[in-house]
Amino acid sequence: MSEHEIPVAVQAAPGATNPAPHSDELAILPLREAVLFPQAVMPLAVARSTSVRLVDDAVRGASRLIGVLTQRDGSQEDPAAPDLHTFGTAAVIHRMLKQPDGTVRLVIQGVERFRVVEFTQATPYFRARIERVPDALPALDDVEGQALARQTLALFQRIVELSPMLSDDLSTLVGQADDPGRMADLIVAVLPSLSTASKQALLETPDVKARLRALIETLSKEGEVLELGSKIQSQIQSEMSKTQREYYLREQLRAIQKELDELRQKVEAAGMSEEAHREALRELDRLAKMPPAAAEYSVARTYLEWLVSLPWQKETSGDGREWDLGRAWTVLDEDHWGLEKIKDRILEHLAVRKIRPDGKAPILCFVGPPGVGKTSLGRSIARALGRKFHRISLGGMRDEAEIRGHRRTYVGALPGQIIQGLRRAEARNPVFMLDEVDKLGHDFRGDPASALLEVLDPEQNATFRDHYLDVAFDLSRILFITTANLLDPVPPPLRDRMEVIQLAGYTEDEKVEIARRHLCPKQAAEHGLALGQDVTFTDAALRLLARSYTREAGIRNLEREIAALCRKVARRRAEGNVSAVAVDPEQVQALLGAPRFVPEEELAERARVPGVAVGLAWTPTGGDVLFVEASQMPGGRTLTLTGQLGDVMKESAQAAVSWVRAHAMDLGIDPGFWSQYDLHLHVPAGAIPKDGPSAGITLATALVSLLTGRPVQPRLAMTGEITLSGRVLPVGGIKEKVLAAHRAGIQTLILPYQTERVLREDVPADIREQMTIHLVSTVAEVLDLAIGHDLDSQSLEHALEGVLAGNSSS
Repeated sequence: MSEHEIPVAVQAAPGATNPAPHSDELAILPLREAVLFPQAVMPLAVARSTSVRLVDDAVRGASRLIGVLTQRDGSQEDPAAPDLHTFGTAAVIHRMLKQPDGTVRLVIQGVERFRVVEFTQATPYFRARIERVPDALPALDDVEGQALARQTLALFQRIVELSPMLSDDLSTLVGQADDPGRMADLIVAVLPSLSTASKQALLETPDVKARLRALIETLSKEGEVLELGSKIQSQIQSEMSKTQREYYLREQLRAIQKELDELRQKVEAAGMSEEAHREALRELDRLAKMPPAAAEYSVARTYLEWLVSLPWQKETSGDGREWDLGRAWTVLDEDHWGLEKIKDRILEHLAVRKIRPDGKAPILCFVGPPGVGKTSLGRSIARALGRKFHRISLGGMRDEAEIRGHRRTYVGALPGQIIQGLRRAEARNPVFMLDEVDKLGHDFRGDPASALLEVLDPEQNATFRDHYLDVAFDLSRILFITTANLLDPVPPPLRDRMEVIQLAGYTEDEKVEIARRHLCPKQAAEHGLALGQDVTFTDAALRLLARSYTREAGIRNLEREIAALCRKVARRRAEGNVSAVAVDPEQVQALLGAPRFVPEEELAERARVPGVAVGLAWTPTGGDVLFVEASQMPGGRTLTLTGQLGDVMKESAQAAVSWVRAHAMDLGIDPGFWSQYDLHLHVPAGAIPKDGPSAGITLATALVSLLTGRPVQPRLAMTGEITLSGRVLPVGGIKEKVLAAHRAGIQTLILPYQTERVLREDVPADIREQMTIHLVSTVAEVLDLAIGHDLDSQSLEHALEGVLAGNSSS
């Protein structure tokens, strides 16, 4: 097997100063199908044993010089001396690497031409006596030589530009050659298209001018071939591009037609109303006449996709679950403890729909403090009805287009949240939860609350028209449920369209039950604990959490406290203590610290002095207790009111003072107190705004307690509006106030007589049984119960009757 060139890029080293052969006899390495030129670098793979020995001997020598000759016939495996050309190149071995298979890889570089005079050795490898053949360079002032060199370089640079196989760096590399002969050798060495015979002929041409002429002829032919090939390639590519363009257009037209056919089928299968179907076909005809590149094309296509994707006729029912009242009650009871009034209302709705399936759905509005389960109740209702559930948060929404959508003339227009929700629900009868309806805003972009008037009106929403669709869509099958913390911010027209259901909050027993059924399992699972194995909660611990670590109408803070306990138990287990933890009241205090609220001690301490009375107030977060403090100081005829009181509450305070002044003698108070003392009424906490008439009897009781020096009965609270005639008028929020009093440890309540029905229907019986509740109609009864029976209540009653009689006669 003869040696051959490894097919890698051949590199040249211009300006290299390798040593010339200093011996007239060299070892000869035959090459097949390769010609080495002076200054050219060539990698070789040597496999024949004789050639490997030749390389070993040369490397051990000082000069590392060998002679390289090309075979006349590249197909001969074992050439003899006559089979080798007589002209070759002396080369120096730069690098040698022996392979595991016995072959040797070399990197050699040509040094100088030589001619073989005679072969002096044939075995184990060829050796020959040589004659050096230097280049016959033209003179420096030879104009012809300069012209030939420049023409050769220009032709080569043109070939580099046309050939994709040659690097652009070769032009710079060849241009740096220091003489025309070396430049010609480098060009021949890097041209891949030259045959071995042509290269050998140029190697055997020592006359540089003759070599340049021959090279110019070769380069000219090569340039013509490359230019013709480039022209042919351009023509073929142009024809292919035209063919591909025509094919692409045909395929695009076919795809558009297929797409239009699919859209037409979807339009027919969507079950649209007559108006929507007519509008869809008209838009489809416009789309068929429109080029795909037109700006209106994507707008029309998107509009059609919205039309066909809406559930015009699809409903989630038919398996009988929707009308199963027993199952609905079971589902509601599983998810929520208590809330009987809401559950009854849902069952009533189901009963009506069972009797009359085509009836209109009600618009329910859940109003209550945060954390009582308004939003989660909507999900339970959807599960009980077997329907899809979709929630839309209205908090902070200021743009009317969020409800009605944008008109298609706007860039990026979309339908409103109602239509988008129907598309996501994939049914026309889902449960829609419009959350935080009391937190809608409005600005220059419109009023979303006004847009909801049509959506939430059962008489109008059957023909709801979204600005984007511009066709009527029936919303009457949707069960709309809205939630709010307050009803006051909701506009009256919108409030009138909804059936309001109040969620006052949970009693302590209900909180314990909810925590045991829902919160403890949920938080234990979220913290990687097994309830009943890793951690258990006693009812006493849950009651302590609800009473002394939280003060709220809902259960959010209670859930946070349970989560805090679970985190501490999880940390113990992570630290290696794997024993089960039974959370009892002692563990609660050990893990969470001292109780945050001690209502009994607070009430006993603050109501110990005269001039302090406990009232009840309604807040957006539920009911709460408030203290009214009265004080007097020398002065006269001045009433100071502090505590951020609203106008209505200030008027109640003035009415209470007027009533006390009018009945001072009957109350055992010096009638001249108003001219001798200044009065100051304060309602902590001063940073919280307060308003409303329900503190009227509390203000009067605090004044009478101050002026008589008698403290109010301990753990007693009251609420009710006072009139100048001494009547006690009813107030709202009775359930919230009673629950707040129960949470605060109040034992005795004074309420207006007219609230008896609300008290009986809304307040749980167990709460009423744990407290003493007095229903009163006059201030005299209030004072008799709050300050003591030793007041002259009889004379007070006579005075009151006289006032009433005088008012009647006048």
